[in-house]
Amino acid sequence: MARPKVFVFAPIMENLEWQEAFEKAGLDLVLGRADWHNPQGNNEEEMMKMAEGAVAMMGTSIRSSPISKKIMQAAGDNLRIVAKCTIGVDDVDLKGATELGVMVTHAPTESNWGGVAEGTIAMILTLLKQVRERDEHMKAGHWRDPDLQGFYLGSREMDDYPGMTVGIVGLGRIGGRVSKLLKPWGCKMIGYDPYIPDSRFEELGVEKVSYDKLLAEADIITYHVTLTKETTHMFDAKAAAKCKDGVILINDSRGMVVSEQALCDGLDSGKIAKAALDVFEDEPLNADSRLLKMGHKVLLSPHMVSSNLASGLHPGLIWATKCVLNALKGVTPDAVFNKQVLPVWEQRYKSKPII
Repeated sequence: MARPKVFVFAPIMENLEWQEAFEKAGLDLVLGRADWHNPQGNNEEEMMKMAEGAVAMMGTSIRSSPISKKIMQAAGDNLRIVAKCTIGVDDVDLKGATELGVMVTHAPTESNWGGVAEGTIAMILTLLKQVRERDEHMKAGHWRDPDLQGFYLGSREMDDYPGMTVGIVGLGRIGGRVSKLLKPWGCKMIGYDPYIPDSRFEELGVEKVSYDKLLAEADIITYHVTLTKETTHMFDAKAAAKCKDGVILINDSRGMVVSEQALCDGLDSGKIAKAALDVFEDEPLNADSRLLKMGHKVLLSPHMVSSNLASGLHPGLIWATKCVLNALKGVTPDAVFNKQVLPVWEQRYKSKPII
């Protein structure tokens, strides 16, 4: 009898703990190619062949060929789960998975979302305090320069300085942690998230406002949303026009949330003073991107703001492994993203373990 097959579409090879767990459970692994992490090319046909007969799929972010309904259909009727090692599932056809009765899970590990929040604070302070510019200035043999003045983030009681206003778009795990990290600074925090209850805003000390009001009042805008039709190009030319002159923009969510054309136009005009980006519309960033010609107006990071030693994607990999093993045992795993599939899934698989 053939052993159940797991298609690992975007494997992480830095640690073999997950492979050992699958082998111990009597599963066969089919590993995708490492270059599928990049966006170039269309590998759907090859992935469909590799997925044939799979009872589960698992992997990290895959930019070349997202997990389409066709790929899931190629696996056959026994496909139970697509398990992501990351928080985001925008590279999986959720609608298609739900129609097929396939569960999609993600891995909201604190090492990941906590790392993004810490990286966001680092980006804000780097831009405000001109850390890079001061370092380069000294290494060039110079000393103090009035142009290297920083901006004071927090409020000051002694001289009634109110501090800067930080607008947080998305008050989930990451946005919430950002607000907690900012709280000791005493800066004003405003937030927009139509899916979060008022009690969450009160708990975090963030004033709930409309998106337009946030754009108009924030000195710093930081995005922490999932990528959906609603959030695609959430920051575009129209949004930029509503902002304060000299606003600072941070995007550590998904590249398509911010229109890079609108951002670069704003940076050129001075409407946007500075920006920090960990994510881009195309990844890796194209060599001819305008962003690469912006100098210190932009702070760029290669989609690794969550990457820290002893954290990063590895905890998510272990989480996804457990999700797959549970699903194959007929147990509903943690962090199911398309929860609407649960009634059908549990009726079909709960009493039918295959490992």
